[in-house]
Amino acid sequence: MNAPSDRDLILLARRGEAGAFGELVTRYQTGVFNVCYRILHERGEAEDLAQEAFIRAYDRIATFDVEREFGPWIRRVAANLCLNHLESHKVTAELDEERDADSAELPEAVQEVRERSEQIRMALASLPAAYRIVVELRHYQEMSYDEIAAQLNIPLSDVKSHLFRARKLLAEKLHASD
Repeated sequence: MNAPSDRDLILLARRGEAGAFGELVTRYQTGVFNVCYRILHERGEAEDLAQEAFIRAYDRIATFDVEREFGPWIRRVAANLCLNHLESHKVTAELDEERDADSAELPEAVQEVRERSEQIRMALASLPAAYRIVVELRHYQEMSYDEIAAQLNIPLSDVKSHLFRARKLLAEKLHASD
Protein backbone atom coordinates (compact mmCIF):
# COMPACT_ATOMS: atom_id res chain seq x y z
CA MET A 1 0.00 0.00 0.00
CA ASN A 2 1.28 3.45 -0.89
CA ALA A 3 1.95 5.97 1.84
CA PRO A 4 -0.64 8.75 1.92
CA SER A 5 0.35 12.06 0.37
CA ASP A 6 0.83 15.18 2.47
CA ARG A 7 -2.43 16.51 1.04
CA ASP A 8 -4.30 13.38 2.19
CA LEU A 9 -2.76 13.64 5.65
CA ILE A 10 -3.75 17.31 5.92
CA LEU A 11 -7.33 16.50 4.97
CA LEU A 12 -7.43 13.68 7.54
CA ALA A 13 -5.96 15.97 10.20
CA ARG A 14 -8.66 18.53 9.48
CA ARG A 15 -11.22 15.84 10.32
CA GLY A 16 -9.58 15.37 13.69
CA GLU A 17 -7.36 12.36 13.03
CA ALA A 18 -4.36 13.17 15.20
CA GLY A 19 -2.36 10.29 13.75
CA ALA A 20 -2.43 11.97 10.34
CA PHE A 21 -0.82 15.13 11.69
CA GLY A 22 1.62 12.94 13.61
CA GLU A 23 2.74 11.43 10.32
CA LEU A 24 3.37 14.96 8.94
CA VAL A 25 5.47 15.71 12.01
CA THR A 26 7.44 12.51 11.49
CA ARG A 27 8.09 13.38 7.85
CA TYR A 28 9.27 16.94 8.46
CA GLN A 29 10.64 17.10 12.02
CA THR A 30 14.28 16.69 11.01
CA GLY A 31 14.13 19.41 8.35
CA VAL A 32 12.30 21.81 10.66
CA PHE A 33 14.77 21.19 13.48
CA ASN A 34 17.71 21.73 11.09
CA VAL A 35 16.29 25.10 10.00
CA CYS A 36 15.88 26.16 13.63
CA TYR A 37 19.30 24.93 14.68
CA ARG A 38 21.11 26.65 11.83
CA ILE A 39 19.46 29.94 12.68
CA LEU A 40 19.72 29.74 16.47
CA HIS A 41 22.87 27.63 16.98
CA GLU A 42 21.46 26.39 20.29
CA ARG A 43 20.01 22.88 20.44
CA GLY A 44 17.48 23.43 23.24
CA GLU A 45 16.00 26.56 21.69
CA ALA A 46 15.95 24.90 18.27
CA GLU A 47 14.01 21.94 19.68
CA ASP A 48 11.55 24.27 21.43
CA LEU A 49 10.93 26.40 18.36
CA ALA A 50 10.66 23.37 16.06
CA GLN A 51 7.96 22.05 18.38
CA GLU A 52 6.28 25.46 18.42
CA ALA A 53 6.27 25.48 14.60
CA PHE A 54 4.32 22.22 14.53
CA ILE A 55 1.91 23.47 17.20
CA ARG A 56 1.21 26.55 15.11
CA ALA A 57 0.82 24.42 12.00
CA TYR A 58 -1.67 22.18 13.82
CA ASP A 59 -3.64 25.20 15.04
CA ARG A 60 -3.80 26.55 11.47
CA ILE A 61 -4.28 23.28 9.59
CA ALA A 62 -7.90 24.18 8.80
CA THR A 63 -6.78 27.24 6.84
CA PHE A 64 -3.80 25.64 5.08
CA ASP A 65 -4.06 25.72 1.27
CA VAL A 66 -3.83 22.03 0.31
CA GLU A 67 -2.62 23.02 -3.15
CA ARG A 68 0.64 24.23 -1.58
CA GLU A 69 3.41 21.90 -0.46
CA PHE A 70 3.54 21.33 3.28
CA GLY A 71 7.35 20.99 3.59
CA PRO A 72 8.37 24.47 2.44
CA TRP A 73 5.47 26.00 4.38
CA ILE A 74 6.35 24.37 7.72
CA ARG A 75 10.02 25.29 7.27
CA ARG A 76 8.98 28.89 6.65
CA VAL A 77 6.87 28.86 9.81
CA ALA A 78 9.92 27.59 11.71
CA ALA A 79 12.28 30.14 10.15
CA ASN A 80 9.90 32.99 10.96
CA LEU A 81 9.53 31.81 14.55
CA CYS A 82 13.31 31.70 14.94
CA LEU A 83 13.80 35.15 13.43
CA ASN A 84 11.08 36.57 15.68
CA HIS A 85 12.70 34.85 18.67
CA LEU A 86 16.06 36.40 17.86
CA GLU A 87 14.51 39.83 17.41
CA SER A 88 12.46 39.70 20.59
CA HIS A 89 15.28 38.40 22.77
CA LYS A 90 18.14 40.20 21.03
CA VAL A 91 20.30 37.22 21.79
CA THR A 92 23.57 36.33 20.19
CA ALA A 93 23.50 32.74 19.04
CA GLU A 94 26.16 30.66 20.73
CA LEU A 95 27.70 27.48 19.44
CA ASP A 96 27.27 24.16 21.15
CA GLU A 97 30.64 23.44 22.75
CA GLU A 98 30.16 19.69 23.20
CA ARG A 99 32.90 17.53 21.75
CA ASP A 100 32.63 13.84 20.89
CA ALA A 101 36.35 13.19 21.24
CA ASP A 102 39.48 14.91 22.46
CA SER A 103 40.83 16.75 19.40
CA ALA A 104 44.40 15.76 20.34
CA GLU A 105 43.51 12.12 19.66
CA LEU A 106 42.19 12.75 16.14
CA PRO A 107 44.24 12.24 12.99
CA GLU A 108 45.63 15.52 11.66
CA ALA A 109 43.40 15.64 8.55
CA VAL A 110 40.24 15.02 10.57
CA GLN A 111 41.30 17.63 13.09
CA GLU A 112 41.87 20.20 10.31
CA VAL A 113 38.43 19.52 8.81
CA ARG A 114 36.82 19.82 12.24
CA GLU A 115 38.64 23.09 12.97
CA ARG A 116 37.63 24.55 9.59
CA SER A 117 34.02 23.47 10.15
CA GLU A 118 34.09 25.17 13.54
CA GLN A 119 35.44 28.37 11.94
CA ILE A 120 32.64 28.29 9.38
CA ARG A 121 29.99 27.69 12.07
CA MET A 122 31.37 30.57 14.14
CA ALA A 123 31.40 32.86 11.10
CA LEU A 124 27.82 31.88 10.23
CA ALA A 125 26.69 32.41 13.82
CA SER A 126 28.13 35.93 13.79
CA LEU A 127 26.09 36.99 10.75
CA PRO A 128 22.94 39.07 11.20
CA ALA A 129 19.81 36.88 11.32
CA ALA A 130 18.54 38.08 7.93
CA TYR A 131 21.80 36.98 6.30
CA ARG A 132 21.94 33.67 8.19
CA ILE A 133 18.45 32.68 7.04
CA VAL A 134 19.16 33.27 3.34
CA VAL A 135 22.42 31.31 3.61
CA GLU A 136 20.53 28.50 5.37
CA LEU A 137 17.80 28.35 2.74
CA ARG A 138 20.16 28.64 -0.24
CA HIS A 139 23.04 26.42 0.79
CA TYR A 140 21.55 23.96 3.27
CA GLN A 141 17.95 23.69 2.04
CA GLU A 142 19.09 24.15 -1.59
CA MET A 143 16.28 26.54 -2.47
CA SER A 144 16.34 28.77 -5.54
CA TYR A 145 16.45 32.55 -5.17
CA ASP A 146 12.78 32.72 -6.22
CA GLU A 147 11.81 30.11 -3.62
CA ILE A 148 13.67 32.01 -0.90
CA ALA A 149 11.98 35.27 -1.87
CA ALA A 150 8.58 33.57 -1.75
CA GLN A 151 9.28 31.77 1.53
CA LEU A 152 10.54 34.89 3.31
CA ASN A 153 8.09 37.19 1.58
CA ILE A 154 10.85 39.57 0.50
CA PRO A 155 11.78 40.91 -2.96
CA LEU A 156 14.14 38.84 -5.10
CA SER A 157 16.59 41.76 -5.08
CA ASP A 158 16.76 41.55 -1.26
CA VAL A 159 17.55 37.83 -1.44
CA LYS A 160 20.40 38.48 -3.85
CA SER A 161 21.66 41.42 -1.81
CA HIS A 162 21.53 39.50 1.49
CA LEU A 163 23.36 36.54 -0.03
CA PHE A 164 26.02 38.77 -1.57
CA ARG A 165 26.61 40.60 1.71
CA ALA A 166 26.54 37.38 3.75
CA ARG A 167 29.10 35.73 1.48
CA LYS A 168 31.31 38.81 1.61
CA LEU A 169 31.16 38.92 5.41
CA LEU A 170 31.85 35.19 5.63
CA ALA A 171 34.86 35.49 3.33
CA GLU A 172 36.24 38.37 5.42
CA LYS A 173 35.75 36.49 8.67
CA LEU A 174 37.23 33.26 7.35
CA HIS A 175 40.24 34.96 5.76
CA ALA A 176 40.86 36.98 8.91
CA SER A 177 41.10 33.75 10.90
CA ASP A 178 43.68 32.22 8.51
